Amino acid sequence: MRLRHIEVFNAIMLTGSVSAAARLINITQPAVSRTLQHAEIQLGFPLFQRAKGRLSATTEALALYPHIERLFAQLDEVQRLAANLRTASDAGELRVLSVLALSYEVLPRALKRFREQHPSIAVTLESLHSPQIMSALLLQEADVGFAFSPAVHPSLTQEALADSRMVCIAPKGMLPRALLRNGSVALHDLVKLPVIGLDSRDPVGTSLSQACRQAGVGFQQAVVTVQTYHAALAMAHHGLGVALVDGCTANSADRGKVDVLTLEPHIPVPIRALRFAGRPDSVAVRSITRFMREAIEEMKVPG
Repeated sequence: MRLRHIEVFNAIMLTGSVSAAARLINITQPAVSRTLQHAEIQLGFPLFQRAKGRLSATTEALALYPHIERLFAQLDEVQRLAANLRTASDAGELRVLSVLALSYEVLPRALKRFREQHPSIAVTLESLHSPQIMSALLLQEADVGFAFSPAVHPSLTQEALADSRMVCIAPKGMLPRALLRNGSVALHDLVKLPVIGLDSRDPVGTSLSQACRQAGVGFQQAVVTVQTYHAALAMAHHGLGVALVDGCTANSADRGKVDVLTLEPHIPVPIRALRFAGRPDSVAVRSITRFMREAIEEMKVPG
């Protein structure tokens, strides 16, 4: 199938008729009919059954369509990348991506210093999950990303900012006094307690799941499963259960409501600055990265 065939096929699948497909892709109705007929001749089988002015997809068309959808998604990425490349030379803007946990305390401290040094540079910030940050950087939709991730795409460069670790946040009165005196808690100490679940698709959630399997520990059914560490912290503040979060999030804990303990075994949470490998670092990117490292060091993030 040629690209024009694919475009017409997709338009008909979306609209259900030749006339509507013609309006969607801004060509004439006869042109849509001719292109569809030519595609079917080349393929050797019909794509649609005609009945009462409507087209219904054949079994073969339904088998093709998921692949066509993926192709159009890739074409959309190409268009987005081309648009981003056109604007990449704009030195007056810094586009930053960050996991949500870093956007509460660490990033605001870094941005305050950045603004003092670069007052003329406009900053845009978006909080995403680590896999989304990598995808956006590959499409050059941002200049730098700050994420928790031990695994990085080969087309991205990474710079270590700090090596944090998982920390246990428990509502006051939930843990035995002996554990509180030790200042640390093991995974097996939490087996009979309610634990706030983390999304297993998250890199930190994946590391936690692996550590539990290695320790032979299985928690009770999570009372709540969340996608962000600050959401887990909020649940612990309200007494719903124990939260296992990164060190940056632990720094926001209200010590009047919760106890903060070291978690054993050591589950690393690497904090990395990610950039697209094919672009040289700008002064702004180097600057915000340096200020992020300084902010993490000053906050004494558990590592």
